[in-house]
Amino acid sequence: MKQPWKLWYEQAAEQWVEALPLGNGHLGGMVHGGIKYERISLNEDTLWSGSPRQADNPAAFTHLDESRRLIFAGKYSEAQQLIEQHMLGPWTHAYQAMGDLHIQFAQHSVVTSYRRELDLQTAIATTQFVQNGLTYTREVFISAVDQVMVVHITVDQPGKIDLGASLTSVLNYKTYKATNDRVVLEGQAPSYIEPIFQKGEPSVFYEDEQGIRFQIHLQAMVDGGYAETHGANLVVGSANSVTLLLSAATSFNGFDKNPVKEGKDAASICEQRLQEASKYNYETLRERHIADHASYFARVDLQLGDSDYIREPTDRRIEAVKDGREDSQLAALFFQFGRYLMISSSRPGSQATNLQGIWNNMTKPPWSCNYTTNINTEMNYWPAEPCNLAEFHTPLFDLIDDLRISGARMAKHYYNCRGWTAHHGVDLWRSATPQSGSASWSFWPMTAAWFCQHIWEHYAYSGDKQFLQDRAYPAMLEAVQFYIDFLVEDEQGNLVTIPSTSPENTFIAEDGSRSAVSMSSTMDVTLLHELFGNYIQASDILNVDEAFREQVKQAKSKLLPLKIGKHGQLQEWFQDFEEAEPEHRHTAHLYGLHPGNMITLRGTPELAEAAKTSLARRQRYEGQDTIGWCFAWNINFYARLEEPERAYEYVTKLLANPYPNLFNAHRHRKISFYPFSIEANFAGTAGIAEMLVQSHSNEIHLLPSLPKAWAEGTIRGLRARGGYELDLTWSDGQITEVRIRSSQQDVCTIRSVAFLISDDITVEQVGEHVYRFQAEANQTYCLYTKK
Repeated sequence: MKQPWKLWYEQAAEQWVEALPLGNGHLGGMVHGGIKYERISLNEDTLWSGSPRQADNPAAFTHLDESRRLIFAGKYSEAQQLIEQHMLGPWTHAYQAMGDLHIQFAQHSVVTSYRRELDLQTAIATTQFVQNGLTYTREVFISAVDQVMVVHITVDQPGKIDLGASLTSVLNYKTYKATNDRVVLEGQAPSYIEPIFQKGEPSVFYEDEQGIRFQIHLQAMVDGGYAETHGANLVVGSANSVTLLLSAATSFNGFDKNPVKEGKDAASICEQRLQEASKYNYETLRERHIADHASYFARVDLQLGDSDYIREPTDRRIEAVKDGREDSQLAALFFQFGRYLMISSSRPGSQATNLQGIWNNMTKPPWSCNYTTNINTEMNYWPAEPCNLAEFHTPLFDLIDDLRISGARMAKHYYNCRGWTAHHGVDLWRSATPQSGSASWSFWPMTAAWFCQHIWEHYAYSGDKQFLQDRAYPAMLEAVQFYIDFLVEDEQGNLVTIPSTSPENTFIAEDGSRSAVSMSSTMDVTLLHELFGNYIQASDILNVDEAFREQVKQAKSKLLPLKIGKHGQLQEWFQDFEEAEPEHRHTAHLYGLHPGNMITLRGTPELAEAAKTSLARRQRYEGQDTIGWCFAWNINFYARLEEPERAYEYVTKLLANPYPNLFNAHRHRKISFYPFSIEANFAGTAGIAEMLVQSHSNEIHLLPSLPKAWAEGTIRGLRARGGYELDLTWSDGQITEVRIRSSQQDVCTIRSVAFLISDDITVEQVGEHVYRFQAEANQTYCLYTKK
């Protein structure tokens, strides 16, 4: 049975983490599906606390040399104390909950045939039930085309809809009547919020001349009956159908502009959007929305065998996986849900996805719901290129462009270096400084290196030289300049990053002290090998900056090599220190295995084996510290190691982990509650793609990690580096057919256990399981298994 791409339930959401997410990149909504009372929680991607601020610590640079002296002397804990006392800055600002749309219905009796669903193909949330013999239906979507949220309410008899609608917010706000059919909520975000881990009152601060202003406008359009405003409430009576239109906007006008004195006019933006949207009837708004969304979502389809489980509600399927049932089609649904979330939260022109995408119901969200760039932000974008959503990668590139400004200022103040970078916490105002707290996570100036991997990947998948020249190369050049200046030569002539940490882990030094700070962690080394290597290629392709290219080649040759430790593991630090927490959730030192490509199964088999040992050592303690996003990264690791059953084990763990709405639950022993964090959704989607197609080793590897549970299946629309798009069909665990669409003229190299031939082109076998043919631009090639 073909998978219907729907999440569905037989009861309304009782909690926010059970509601169904909608979004158009800018505006987000969580639909609860209540019967007498509907609540739709609202977010807007630019509604954060704070304003532009000078967060750099001018005294930090004066302590840099001393921190390096202490590290070279082996006094790691002293260096860490120095950094934490003198070289950190303030915590980031926080992403905010905007408000709620409340709809109160007049019906009171018991309902039957209740169903609540989210259709991933149309991006429409539907609630339907029977009450007093009448069938009530509500459809909700957020249109990217018309920039409004639409709520459409119908019943199968005329004149039976009576409701009241209102707006509230957890922030400072007021509501008022705008017209007879429209109400407005006007609000203000805090100027500062204490992080959630800092206790004390007060913790949320407002100032007259600070804080983003925002508005929400709600308008009712009725068929039959009447609509009128009572105070700040919309009242509808005796209607045949009702369409509510909602627009929202803020005064945010750029990371370097005061949102009060230099802000946008949120009111006029909301009014214009409602005015334009109200020109269309509901059917037209719906058609325009579906056409836009489906043009992206329908690019990829995944079917993993047949299953009657798709007839069951999604929450019961999750519970069944927890109890040990295999449900391959739930894995396919999770894969498509990740793609859906990217389309909903990261549109071109929107802000990049934060720790919760765009969905947040708190004023003081966990970790400020910021951009945590030592893993989480990057995980959010792992599916963009392979899963055929390359356009939705661009908000991250916009974030990079902003950090080239704020991060350059920070780099000068903190390190007296050219170029740009940022540390582990970034916000709407493009903070680049290390935050107050433990240096184990705050002092990590490697954001530029990891972010540049994303712009290089965008080029690697597309071959777009214009993008490489105009956008990728300038950011890469400036990032490389920073690290060339930041590197220090040690006594052996190696170039080392110093101070250095391996997020967010700690080690036990030779004197027994525990520290996070040393030099040239393995993650730093792999990031710089990759950044320098990609920069050298880019410079060569564009034929620019030859002298600097040679300087970078020399620096790359002086970076420390990767090492294998005494346990057979990939060494995490420049010395083979013992870990203070062997169970630690971070596996930063395995970056070179994934998402990097410095460690490969055939190219560096010894290092690949060491990476496998590192994973095994972590997993001895699994359950104590490993959580959802770790499961997602492990899927990718084991896919690269071509261990399909281990990869599938972590797919199963991930499917047993989420909330009923498939949002990832951050289940961790060190926190008192389980917040939602979205990176596991995205990285899990990328991991499933990685199990089916890989292209990081200059070849397209078909079904590199296909588990036995997925013996039958098809995937359509996956992308591979080099400008390829693929459709695969397999049976009994073996490829039966592959269609390859090429956007460029090049030699296409394929790795496949199956023997591939074609009726239309010459396919040459050039090695064991390796095939090659000449691909032309904009052509489709069909290869199949020799019978």
